[in-house]
Amino acid sequence: MSKDQNDDRGLGPADRTHVMRDSHRIPAIGLGTYPMDDAEAEANVAEALMLGYRMVDTAVNYGNETGVGRGIAASGVDREDVFLTTKLPGRDHGTDSVRRSLEGSLRRLDTDHVDLYLIHWPNPSVGRYVETWQTMLELQQEGLVRSVGVSNFTPTHVLHLEEATGVTPVVNQVELHPQYQQERLREFHDQHRIITQAWSPLGRKTDLLQDEWLAGIARQTGRTPAQVVLRWHVQSRTVPIPKTSDTRRMAENLDVFDWELDDEQMHRLRMLHTGISGSGYDPDTHEEM
Repeated sequence: MSKDQNDDRGLGPADRTHVMRDSHRIPAIGLGTYPMDDAEAEANVAEALMLGYRMVDTAVNYGNETGVGRGIAASGVDREDVFLTTKLPGRDHGTDSVRRSLEGSLRRLDTDHVDLYLIHWPNPSVGRYVETWQTMLELQQEGLVRSVGVSNFTPTHVLHLEEATGVTPVVNQVELHPQYQQERLREFHDQHRIITQAWSPLGRKTDLLQDEWLAGIARQTGRTPAQVVLRWHVQSRTVPIPKTSDTRRMAENLDVFDWELDDEQMHRLRMLHTGISGSGYDPDTHEEM
């Protein structure tokens, strides 16, 4: 077997999780909720949790935290069994504003803590992500968040946090799919024991799922193109958070653990890399408020 197939260090054999650098576990796949509104999020989160998902990803700027919280409550799944992520918006970077923002998120989500709290974008021209990180660490000490991480950060941004506080993010959530594989960033993450979480894991706004090589692998494995891509993420040790409102596709997206891609199939998927972002957002210049 290749390294992609047999390197499962940190994965729980039964619950399919990764161990983060702070010793907490994160599920190996989750449900993304952008761009659902509250009503859609409530229905889809409840359905996903009943199907077996145990991680839900939201953000203040998605405008659906209330719906996500209602969906968790409606699912019948115990809150302690749900790994809940939300993100701090750029307008709340700083010190006191971070606490106020988190308190608003907790209120909308109807919970007393989040399992993972992320800085949504570094907003480097504002230059307040280091003090924001320091405040997030205080909130972690208070038990309002269990793990802290970042989203859309470059290695330079992460190193600034490490140098200022001595604390490394447990997760960096970034755009990542076979056409945009972020190999250098993933190498940096491996060196610093940072989990790579993938937004847009199926290449939203790209033609990825129509690729002929991908269609061929799907035929070989008897799976859908989306399942093949998500299995590529699992074997590449990235954590995808696909979004769908289709119950059938939710179930299919979760069915990526009891089968494998072989060496040749993994190689073909690696060859799909173009280096072109589907979103076009550059963390060094993009500002998200």
